[in-house]
Amino acid sequence: MSEPLRQRASDDGGMKRDLEFPPVPEPLRVGVYDNHTHLEIADGENPLPVEENLRRASEVGLLGVVQVGTDLETSRWSADLADRDPRVLAAVAIHPNEAPRLAERGLLQDHLAGIAELAARPRVRAVGETGLDFFRTGADGHAAQFESFEAHIEIAKANNIAMQIHDRDAHDDVVSTLNRVGAPAATVFHCFSGDVELAKLCAQNGWYLSFSGTVTFKNSQGLRDALAIAPRELILVETDAPFLTPIPYRGRPNGSYLVPLTMRFMAETLQTDLDELCGQVARNTEAVYGQW
Repeated sequence: MSEPLRQRASDDGGMKRDLEFPPVPEPLRVGVYDNHTHLEIADGENPLPVEENLRRASEVGLLGVVQVGTDLETSRWSADLADRDPRVLAAVAIHPNEAPRLAERGLLQDHLAGIAELAARPRVRAVGETGLDFFRTGADGHAAQFESFEAHIEIAKANNIAMQIHDRDAHDDVVSTLNRVGAPAATVFHCFSGDVELAKLCAQNGWYLSFSGTVTFKNSQGLRDALAIAPRELILVETDAPFLTPIPYRGRPNGSYLVPLTMRFMAETLQTDLDELCGQVARNTEAVYGQW
């Protein structure tokens, strides 16, 4: 099995990070899936090989993961990994922040065509992560992001697979684009970052809300409020590893094996039985992506 392709890009605003992977948490009794992870990104003092990452995940009750590409290279890597490993399904896409860079070089359409080819493979079960990011991309790159987002929507619908949305500082435009173009049958707001109002819109449209370690952060009460009103049948869980490590290990490298920390926090927030919530989230995940 090939090693991860890329080192983690810094996203910590200059803050010093503890680069040691957290310990393995207590296993879940009822298994769930990590529906968004980046196994191709190496992180930590001693990056975990893909096989070790997946072994730890299985050890704590993870039933499988969705490995997510962010450009043509990592999307192809993700699809190949899913073909080799029954614990892995793949999502393929051009990340919204990559779209303007490709457009400047006249390569966006060629790369979108490559994503369309990958999306037809049987173990590619989602197009993602795609969407809009107005935090890292300025107004001069918005047209390329919209072009790419709309093309990804059509690829997902043409292949009857799910779509994972990256939505950063662009809630209104993401929703209006979905309504104008027509959302795929299974649409997932990856690393849900909205408020109660966006959660209500997702509920009205049958769009899934995928919660990551950010829901555990002290300053994320808005996410917890959104979780509280989200229909249980639309809730998913993810890591976005190696990013967004849940409390109490925020700032350290993340892995799919830390999903139990987020699930336990979500169950406590909802004041519901952990096993019952895990069962619901697992069923939801299979409804979106099919069987592993």
